[in-house]
Amino acid sequence: MIKGHDISLAHKNFHILKSVNLSAEYGEFLAIVGPNGAGKSTLLSVLANEASSKQNHNVLFKEKEFPRWNLKELSQNKAKFSQHNPADITLTVKDVVMMGRYPYFNASPAQQDFKAVEEAMEDTDVLHLQNREYNHLSGGEKQRVHLARVFAQLKNKIAHKLLFLDEPLNNLDVKHQYKALRLIKEFTENGNTAIVVLHDLNLAAQFADRILLMKNGKVASHGKPEEVFQQEIISDAYNFPCAICTHPLTKNPMIIFGS
Repeated sequence: MIKGHDISLAHKNFHILKSVNLSAEYGEFLAIVGPNGAGKSTLLSVLANEASSKQNHNVLFKEKEFPRWNLKELSQNKAKFSQHNPADITLTVKDVVMMGRYPYFNASPAQQDFKAVEEAMEDTDVLHLQNREYNHLSGGEKQRVHLARVFAQLKNKIAHKLLFLDEPLNNLDVKHQYKALRLIKEFTENGNTAIVVLHDLNLAAQFADRILLMKNGKVASHGKPEEVFQQEIISDAYNFPCAICTHPLTKNPMIIFGS
């Protein structure tokens, strides 16, 4: 699906990413985790074709480098949820979600675009807000609107789509955190791929198929949750003591920080 080889990125004399190699396969939920400043969001931007053009040649999406993709075709195959969005958007909720359908029409949306928008709003629990002004929403509601936008963008019949999400759980309450992660999991169970930056290690352990742990711009560990979430590995990456036990309900690794 997507492969990154020897991805390195520097700003002036500071190395943000250092020879990162990774891959994500069809139907896989890959979680990128690590402490602040580890390079998680920067790596996601490179993988999503939003960073250095030089590095884009180090990334293959469906066996093709990004510069060889037609932009309209690419935007129907992959979408990215960003951590930061414009603070002032003078549109209604349904119009913001419709932005995800721009790759599908030139002047006016078709019926299939309206249908995709409605389904995405229902999936993310913002359908009842569709006529509200975006600027009048809470932080969590805005977050769900942008989740609806990227899901609407990938509502098509193309096989093996790719979704990037940079900290999609920010501002969400517990119910909507789980709802968002279940939507992502359902997306991957349909043969698509999701690469998600997460801070909550226990949620990553519960939902992700594989974990990429980063520290200081490098890959510290990479594998299944039970392989990465080990006491010595996590304590070293976060420079903070932890204990690993088994979650009583899910049987996934459960990380407890503290001395």
